[in-house]
Amino acid sequence: MALECRNGFPALAKTFVTAPRTNSDSAGRPRRRVVVLGSTGSIGTNTLDVLCRLPDRFQVVGLAARSRRDDLFAQARQFQPDWVALVGDEAEPTGLPAGVEFLSHPDAVARRVQADDVDIVVSAIVGAAGLRCTWAALEAGKTVALANKETLVVAGPLVMQLVSDRGGRLLPVDSEHSAIFQAIADRPAGVERVVLTGSGGPFRGRSADSLKFVTVEEALAHPTWRMGPKITVDSATLMNKALEVIEARWLFGLPPEQIDVIVHPESMVHSFVEFVDGSVLAQISPPDMRLPIQYALTYPERLPCPARRLNWRELTAFDFEPPDRTTCRAFDLGYEVANRGGTTGAVLNAANEMAVEAFLERQLPFADIPRVSRAVLDAHHYDSRPTLDGLLAADRWARQEVRRWTSLNRSRP
Repeated sequence: MALECRNGFPALAKTFVTAPRTNSDSAGRPRRRVVVLGSTGSIGTNTLDVLCRLPDRFQVVGLAARSRRDDLFAQARQFQPDWVALVGDEAEPTGLPAGVEFLSHPDAVARRVQADDVDIVVSAIVGAAGLRCTWAALEAGKTVALANKETLVVAGPLVMQLVSDRGGRLLPVDSEHSAIFQAIADRPAGVERVVLTGSGGPFRGRSADSLKFVTVEEALAHPTWRMGPKITVDSATLMNKALEVIEARWLFGLPPEQIDVIVHPESMVHSFVEFVDGSVLAQISPPDMRLPIQYALTYPERLPCPARRLNWRELTAFDFEPPDRTTCRAFDLGYEVANRGGTTGAVLNAANEMAVEAFLERQLPFADIPRVSRAVLDAHHYDSRPTLDGLLAADRWARQEVRRWTSLNRSRP
């Protein structure tokens, strides 16, 4: 049966409804039922590590990935979910436990995250691909633990309106945005500014000329975090900070002039919040994603966590410095997009994704990633109030432009 399109995505009739589970913890509270999107990636595997340590609180009912079939099926054998999904892979699902359903179409996954037997959706699929199922979950009023920053970069105003209209909840998983969320608590009216911290990536202190011949291996050698290749390259170009500025702008409803960034190579202070009375609150912990993941899952409760603890006896000093905007051209793109809104987020995100992919495939120099993103952003037909259909069209156009740009440059002598 054909699905009617609404808001750029097929309207998902809630026809798949399973009987609610009655499993409960020792206090008689029902376990919260969790779907992990992007379960084989860095955030996904850390999420499952948190969940397996809290079996009386949570039950995994669905797992979805875009790659790593063997890893996904191993997760299915460990957690025994109702279903797993490997989008685009229709091969025979050999190795799945009996009773675990296999899905391969994104529409099927979107329907499942809307089902009545789902309480929390962890959105950890990298890139704009994560928007589809995040939107579906929020449309059904679910709680979404958001690690996919591109959802808000591409469609921030529409997503936040959807949260308001449908009564869902959007809880940040990014360490910087989780830190701000924890510090703000119920005091948003008193916030003067927020300060996102960043490690500076592997090329902190390098000149622009020295980045012309950066290799893939050098860009993937992050000094403090272990992440997937796309996010690691974004950290090297500082595009990750550009995207985080945009994410913070919509998530916290702050104008760009109230969002700042500072380089903090130790990656212990995850962000600051400065209040109108001059007080500054910071969230401090060793770089371990399991802490913000668990906080999003258990909010508003705090429980013992497997994340590494801060050893105050070993601390010597925290270092801070302003980002080098001359060398890192990607950084200012975030403020431009946060100010202009409209179609700019969809275009910047898509252009950067394609440029990073070309770099990882050794078809584009590292220094050209922000240059290509800048060129595509400048060339696009700006719409200040796009629909979701319009944003998806802008995303497709930008990807095609980067393909054309890289093809032209490869053909030059």
